[in-house]
Amino acid sequence: MKLNELRDNPGSHKSRMRVGRGIGSGKGKTAGRGVKGQTSRTGVAVAGFEGGQMPIYRRLPKRGFTNIFRKEYAIINLSTLQAAITAGKLDANAKIDADALIKAGVVTHKRDGIRLLGHGELSVKVTVEVCNASRPAVAGVEKAGGTVIETAPKAAPEEAAA
Repeated sequence: MKLNELRDNPGSHKSRMRVGRGIGSGKGKTAGRGVKGQTSRTGVAVAGFEGGQMPIYRRLPKRGFTNIFRKEYAIINLSTLQAAITAGKLDANAKIDADALIKAGVVTHKRDGIRLLGHGELSVKVTVEVCNASRPAVAGVEKAGGTVIETAPKAAPEEAAA
């Protein structure tokens, strides 16, 4: 077989309908666009327009809001950490931080920091430096003899107004 002999499987590529090519084609005259009106013309984009009726996105009430200051963490579980160490992607003796996790391909982006969660078991003593960690995750790492260094500043408790 040569490159110039390569073909698609029969029926895998359907040819497009050529519209406006005579009444015998079944898509002649108005080319499947109906008769007159706005949508029979070119350049029409009336998404969400309901013919003058109040559109559904205006009939339904607004709800909630988007917090623009929200932190977006890259999440990693203890099971993922253990799998990467077992596969040899991460060195258990070296400090495991965001750069090491990205280099190993465990996480793709650092985002606002790495958050360690406690799903799974850890059987190796490791030092993990993350932005944030859940209590079960810290307990799981310490149970294996390791330590967790949290780099994110703790939220100060609000002082009661006197």
